Amino acid sequence: MFDDKAKALLDKPKQFAVISTIEPDGRPQSSVVWFERDGEDLLMSTVEGRRKHRNLVRDPRCTVLVYDMDQPYSYVEIRGHVTMTTEGGRELIDKFAGAYQGWDRYPADDGTDDVRVVVRLIADKVISR
Repeated sequence: MFDDKAKALLDKPKQFAVISTIEPDGRPQSSVVWFERDGEDLLMSTVEGRRKHRNLVRDPRCTVLVYDMDQPYSYVEIRGHVTMTTEGGRELIDKFAGAYQGWDRYPADDGTDDVRVVVRLIADKVISR
């Protein structure tokens, strides 16, 4: 579903995304996240129990927006639904820490009982500008 323009933006290093989920009362909730493209899907990370995780457990629909920081009117919006797993969760956040921060591992979970979750966004509709 991603055209060449969308792939180029999604594959650009250190791009940030905004994921919007649906609150129990129907209002949107948005968070800035690290991500990577995995074929026709996007992968993101969260922790079990955080607001976006609870929202996605209840309703797996979401929208992710990525805009080009060099050309902010160029963007990709992905509307779809997610699947989630804890398998590979720690590995993914460590990979993101390296890609975004140059760290060997993600230190913010140290000393916590955080359970990392891999969020896979499967696109139902893609808008690329």
